[in-house]
Amino acid sequence: MITAEQYEKLRGWFAGRLPDDLFESLGEVTVDREEITVIGRVPEPRLTENASDAERKAAVDSRIQEFRERTRDARVAVAREAEHRFGKKVSWGVECGGERALFTHVAAPVMTRLRQPQRQVLDTLIAAGVARSRSDALAWCVRLVERHADDWLTELRDSLEHVQRVRAQGPDAPEPIAEDAGPEDTPTDG
Repeated sequence: MITAEQYEKLRGWFAGRLPDDLFESLGEVTVDREEITVIGRVPEPRLTENASDAERKAAVDSRIQEFRERTRDARVAVAREAEHRFGKKVSWGVECGGERALFTHVAAPVMTRLRQPQRQVLDTLIAAGVARSRSDALAWCVRLVERHADDWLTELRDSLEHVQRVRAQGPDAPEPIAEDAGPEDTPTDG
């Protein structure tokens, strides 16, 4: 978890470092312990007004694929620099015509211990054909929570940021030096 200021610096670095012609605009930058994901907007393909949904979908998919191939070298160069600077892998994605596509990104393993009632939930998802394994079932559960608890998770992240600010003001934090302190206000050893 990073602070809002650290996030702003990270997003600013990408905004300043990305080639001007890479994206139409920088959409979002997300970060966790392992990875930074950069998603930019690319222009929609020009189609006639009466284009079918199938034609629109095919055109958007093709635009995304064309972008991915054409910009690979530039994205790799930025990713290498960012990985060195921030110590995290960089993944890429685009938004185009209402579609979002993520390119190769990190799938980090997560280990957990579950009691029987939680394992039964996962096993039920497997038996119902929702998931192939307990790992798939657990990932499915996380996606479900992510989809339905966005406001709660946002509030929780904001609270964590507040905790980090309060911790930084604790007894181990460096003491600020008063700007208007004169020589008589300066502590001495004597």
